Amino acid sequence: MKARLDDHLNKAPAAIKAIMALEAALRTSTLETTLLELVKLRASQINGCAYCIHLHATSLRKSGESEMRLYLLDAWREAPHYTARERAALGWTETLTRLSEADVDEAEYEILEAAFTPQEQVNLTLAIGAINLWNRLQVGFAVPPPFPEGAYDA
Repeated sequence: MKARLDDHLNKAPAAIKAIMALEAALRTSTLETTLLELVKLRASQINGCAYCIHLHATSLRKSGESEMRLYLLDAWREAPHYTARERAALGWTETLTRLSEADVDEAEYEILEAAFTPQEQVNLTLAIGAINLWNRLQVGFAVPPPFPEGAYDA
């Protein structure tokens, strides 16, 4: 796969700086780093963003996340490997990432509300919005994940 636009992030430096500032602010919130990375990975799976899947799976592995939790993330509802707080965040991630498919389910919000403070709900929603924007940039401009040269050469 060839990228559609070279150096796309440098074509709008002020806007990219703003989203990077949002990401920095979210890292200082009370949301756990692992939870944020799982949310980013799950949204990227839904959006089919290979670049972001690679980025967030790699980040989670480096931070000590178990391979099994990464493998099962796509089926988190059926897997017992996630906390109630993570489940609430993952459900909210799926709801907001798939807004075009269905309205926000009140039951899904009630699960979120039980697990997160109002401030955390807003920060989580901002994080979900940010990863969806990153996914659209990377998928839209066909940015491939980093891959060792010749890894699959015969």
